[in-house]
Amino acid sequence: MFGKTKPFWQETPLASGYEAVIIGGGVHGLAAAWFLARHQGMKSVAVLEKSWIGSGASGRNTAIVRANQEEAETLPLYREGLELWPRLTRELNVNLMFFPCGVLSLAHSEPGLNRLRTQAATARFFGVEAEMLDPRGCYRLVPALDISGNPVHPVIGGMFHPPGGTLRHDAVVWGLAKGAATWGAQIHQDTTVTGIRQEGGKVVGVETNRGTVETSRVLCAAGADSAEIAKMAGLDLPVSVRTVQALVTHPLKPFLDHVVSSSLYPCYANQTLKGEIVTCGPVDPAGEPVGTTASFLTRQAWALGELMPCLKGVRIMRSWSGRVDVTADGMPIMDGNVPVEGFYIDCGWGDFGFKAGPVAGKYMAE
Repeated sequence: MFGKTKPFWQETPLASGYEAVIIGGGVHGLAAAWFLARHQGMKSVAVLEKSWIGSGASGRNTAIVRANQEEAETLPLYREGLELWPRLTRELNVNLMFFPCGVLSLAHSEPGLNRLRTQAATARFFGVEAEMLDPRGCYRLVPALDISGNPVHPVIGGMFHPPGGTLRHDAVVWGLAKGAATWGAQIHQDTTVTGIRQEGGKVVGVETNRGTVETSRVLCAAGADSAEIAKMAGLDLPVSVRTVQALVTHPLKPFLDHVVSSSLYPCYANQTLKGEIVTCGPVDPAGEPVGTTASFLTRQAWALGELMPCLKGVRIMRSWSGRVDVTADGMPIMDGNVPVEGFYIDCGWGDFGFKAGPVAGKYMAE
């Protein structure tokens, strides 16, 4: 007989007040709670999640992590975030299933190749491992790649980023929640924030569907809902909501050892431990989840078959969509105390939010 399963954290009543309230039970909010409780010594912390933890983008992404972005302003942050995963695995005592299998980004034109060269040079300048490859080098890494002239967009080179890889997003969410609760933070699911209370330009509390909670510090880490939460504090953020769709195929014999990415097709893919191929498309202008569209399935099937012909005819087993928060310049917003004292913002990450969750939580906690 199986024994009774021990919960990762204990359910507790919502208190009348906390030192800090975090809105959003995704990776960013839970990471901030963990670092506040464990490393900043703040025990009176509440995480308020309107649904269940990880129900937003944290549980709907394809769990790829990397630090080969091209923006010099944020690349050091992604590098530190990538280095955090092994440390979190030890401190949380939870197997986050971090797998640094490496990320191969493909180029299909001279401008695309030059962009990857710039990206690789920027990465190396900040101490991030990245190397340029010719088509044969790409093929040696991924023998399933078609490097002939047959594809509509032939592969003419690529950039390989060895430290990048994948994690198990559910393990990350549960591990951070468990760690935060172990050090005194409280996790409150099914708790919707309906208002931010202020007095004299300062935060004094939050209103929820379960009553009013007093606090002098509020962190808005609600992903696609962040702009709406900020409006409750009187702030108009330059953030819009977009949709991303993803799918997995039926399990296949292991053949793909690295993450493969192409911005021109566009798509990226990796193979899970179960043998499934996980793939995701570009950010869609639609702001609300639309389920799975026929155009997305058609585009992804075509792109995967073009890049790796062995995937032609594979069956799609599951698909899903999710919402992401996007800024006009593609850069995240990490701010606090301006213009409302005690109100902190961590949002606008687009489809890079999972990669930066723990490191963003670390700095927002500080």
